[in-house]
Amino acid sequence: CVCVCVCGGGGGGGSYQTATGMNAAALDAETDELKHQRVSKELRNAIQQARSAKSLTQKQLAQQLNMQPNVINDYESGKAIPNNAVIAKIERVLGCKLPRAAKK
Repeated sequence: CVCVCVCGGGGGGGSYQTATGMNAAALDAETDELKHQRVSKELRNAIQQARSAKSLTQKQLAQQLNMQPNVINDYESGKAIPNNAVIAKIERVLGCKLPRAAKK
């Protein structure tokens, strides 16, 4: 989510909107129209299990992937969604197939 401040006049709090013009507060409310995407439980578990099978910590996996350790944590906890290119890199390091994100 890319947010920009839409500030009115001389100071004071403005409202925040996403790059597509949606109100960030509405997005945070997660109505049926505006839902945050989540990593599937299947993918989260598959990454965790494959990493554990290789006896790697999140930090060690991140180092092998040239990523920050918090990124792996975000994938495994469902806070971030890896694209298919990132999933392919993880598959190469872990030596297994992972569920892919659905194509739109």
